[in-house]
Amino acid sequence: MDNLYKLIRLTAKMNQEQFATALGTTPLSINRWENGKTEPNRMAQTQLFRFCMENGIEIGVEIVKRKEYIEQTNELILYHGSKKGINGEIKPISHSECDFGCGFYMGTSTQQPLTLVCAESAPKFYTLSLDLTGLKVLELGMDLDWAMLIAYNRKEMERVTGSEIYKKYAHFADGYDLIVGYIANDRMYTELSRFFHGDITDVALIHCLSALDLGKQYVAVSEKACKQIKIIKEETISPLELTILADMSAKHRKEGIRIADEVVKQYRREGNFFDEIIGD
Repeated sequence: MDNLYKLIRLTAKMNQEQFATALGTTPLSINRWENGKTEPNRMAQTQLFRFCMENGIEIGVEIVKRKEYIEQTNELILYHGSKKGINGEIKPISHSECDFGCGFYMGTSTQQPLTLVCAESAPKFYTLSLDLTGLKVLELGMDLDWAMLIAYNRKEMERVTGSEIYKKYAHFADGYDLIVGYIANDRMYTELSRFFHGDITDVALIHCLSALDLGKQYVAVSEKACKQIKIIKEETISPLELTILADMSAKHRKEGIRIADEVVKQYRREGNFFDEIIGD
């Protein structure tokens, strides 16, 4: 498969001499980039990003696609983005206010973990396999339990501490090794916030989730589950890839909000508001 720099050049329909002239470098440098002998420095990668923007070259989807693990395997393949890389054993030690609490988070697609870390200076991207043997799994549907468990973990239910609904979700995932549920990334965050603050109903929220189709996340919440995760591949994300992914993420978030707004208009009179559900 052609590398990223060759892909940009071919998309622009240029030979190496023309591409070098457009970027203010030499054909030899272009040749070495494309053959993997050297990498463009940070300034050159910035120039490459500007070239893509000025020429309408959209390669973010291609970057996401290239990170997919395509070898045949019977294992469950998942992906993880890390700000600085995984050091030592995998452990369930994420921030406690993540969607499903402390755990090690993995996605079913490459896009979500890639865009999650695209603002970092030197992130790592991991392809992982997970052995489900003997694990107790909580699988959440596209329903109210999904939203309410996120509400509990994000501290949105603190004003009803001690209530029956608070106790329900405080212990909802007790005893499980793995939680599987739909992703609430930046495109969904706005709608979750609107739900928690009483601007949209639960029905509108769930229909937004369905329309945005963000995929699922697997969260290893026990040491047992973490020990059954194997790192298949670790990759460094180049500055050019990070810039393109950040730009793609911003565009997708804007489009996601537009789609969600349309859904909310359609279902604004159906369902219950957050305060009604928690009895506040």
